[in-house]
Amino acid sequence: MWIVYGLLAAVTAALMTISGKIGLKKVDPTLATGIRSFFMFVFMFGVVLVSGKAKGWQSLAGREYAWIILAAALGAASWLFYFLGLKLTSASKLASLDRLSLPLIILFSILFLSETFSWKLVLGGVIVAIGAMIVAQA
Repeated sequence: MWIVYGLLAAVTAALMTISGKIGLKKVDPTLATGIRSFFMFVFMFGVVLVSGKAKGWQSLAGREYAWIILAAALGAASWLFYFLGLKLTSASKLASLDRLSLPLIILFSILFLSETFSWKLVLGGVIVAIGAMIVAQA
């Protein structure tokens, strides 16, 4: 099932980039990111309520809250930088640079999450990085 979720995430991320680029024509990227964040909150809060997951809120420990809040802050910064860049260049060029997150995730997951190192993993990350740089220069 993770493959289906991964592919759905890729498709929705691609459509988000296209709709974001269209929406940024006459809008400040910071304002657009704020609007986007608000509606994402409303949507996700609705999903949490409808799915019955809200009761899990009380079971979270302080450390889990801290990591979730840090992830939220980093996600917000990522969205802001993404929309600032999207305002200034083509969607394909910016998205290619954004995909450099994959080699970084590979590195960070090996260093901080003790995920297994493999040459296939590193080679795949290098190929993605090279491809991203080629598209960014197109």
